[in-house]
Amino acid sequence: MSSLRRSGVPAGVANDRAATLATAGSLLFPTQALWSSMRRHHSDRRGAGTGGFLLFVRSFGRRHASHDQSCGSERGILTTLTPADRVRGCLLGGHLGDALGAGIEFLGTLDAIRAKHGPAGVTGLTASYGGVLAACTDDTQMTLFTAEGLIGAARSGSSDVAVEVYRAHLRWLDTQSRRHPPADATGLAAERVLYARRAPGNACLSGLESPDMGTFAQPRNPNSKGCGTVMRSAPFGLVHAHDRARELAEECTVQTHGHPTGIRSTGLFAGLVADLVAGVSLQAAVGRTLDAEGSGIGARETHDALARAVRLAEAATGGPRAEDVAAVGAGWIAEEALAIAVYCALACRGDVVAGLLAAVNHGGDSDSTGAIAGNLLGAAYGSQALPARWVAELEALAVVHRIADDLIDLIDH
Repeated sequence: MSSLRRSGVPAGVANDRAATLATAGSLLFPTQALWSSMRRHHSDRRGAGTGGFLLFVRSFGRRHASHDQSCGSERGILTTLTPADRVRGCLLGGHLGDALGAGIEFLGTLDAIRAKHGPAGVTGLTASYGGVLAACTDDTQMTLFTAEGLIGAARSGSSDVAVEVYRAHLRWLDTQSRRHPPADATGLAAERVLYARRAPGNACLSGLESPDMGTFAQPRNPNSKGCGTVMRSAPFGLVHAHDRARELAEECTVQTHGHPTGIRSTGLFAGLVADLVAGVSLQAAVGRTLDAEGSGIGARETHDALARAVRLAEAATGGPRAEDVAAVGAGWIAEEALAIAVYCALACRGDVVAGLLAAVNHGGDSDSTGAIAGNLLGAAYGSQALPARWVAELEALAVVHRIADDLIDLIDH
């Protein structure tokens, strides 16, 4: 590790866009204001996307509102769960989806998964990585370090959040080359359970191993749109409201992934999480995501993947189907991972277990799609909707609870 990495002060961060983003936004939670903004934004765009935001909310949401906790309003605002319930649910759900998919990620095909685990595929937690039950892989590891960076930025009043997240990700990188924490480690770097190399993505490793921090002007891995940037980015939506969450997630994406579709998918995911935590129903939040304005290959590829997921979810009246997941993709790339998670979250109609299992029982990047779906389902339905018997087995359960507590403390204050 260079002296630059030890100091945590990356070169090349003082670009104009980063400076602009660093001074914008505020912490959560403007629920009513957020909804009013959504209505204004879409008031003249009822025909946009695949039927428009309002049409999507009214058609999908009205038909399936009984499956959405407290979804008694056509406006799409939920009121029963608190932001704290959703924050904890998002982090626990992500770890749970990660753990469910960890043991089957590299089996290659759905047929191989069924041959090993039975006709229904994986139906519960399994062992992986040398016999670890409910393993915490790189998906959960990086999500936790992203959260730690955001917590540190908020507590210190840092004007450059991206730098704080980058420093946190460098601390994660250090865990990938050690067996145990150094004696002077603090925070997540002192958690022995995180010192395990669980198939980290090449772009995440190479991007962080570069001598300088990636920026919009000089992104790392400019041709990469791997899902490793989406799977770590839920915390942006746990700390910040929609627009700021999107901006920060995109700014931090380029530290490891520079393809426009990876940037776009990550920003939309963070914004979607922010809306869920702020009390917007899953259907309404997905509708807003689908109608997000944009141009270029990133916007087009991400929109097409999400539109396909929504169409399939509307037709899946009996719950999520493996053939639909396969039609959306394998999840190795950003837009497919996000779309699979959205499909499973919508198609499960509030059956969280069914949504989680559908998100992992496929021949692609099972732990990442499971983690992203778990983030969405946990944020939408809260921690109490997750199966307690599974949650209790999670390898990094205590660490997740601690980070959730820290995030909730930010909200409360």
